[in-house]
Amino acid sequence: MINFEEELKRFKPSLEVDQTEEAIYSNDLKDISDIVLQMTKDLRGIN
Repeated sequence: MINFEEELKRFKPSLEVDQTEEAIYSNDLKDISDIVLQMTKDLRGIN
């Protein structure tokens, strides 16, 4: 059975839209095209 009091204690609200956008854009994540570009540069010996 679900203990609602315990669940409420563990609850963490999700980020607002603005905060979410900030969190996403502040991370310097590479996508597949960045990885392929880096791999081709490495293979050609270009830095």
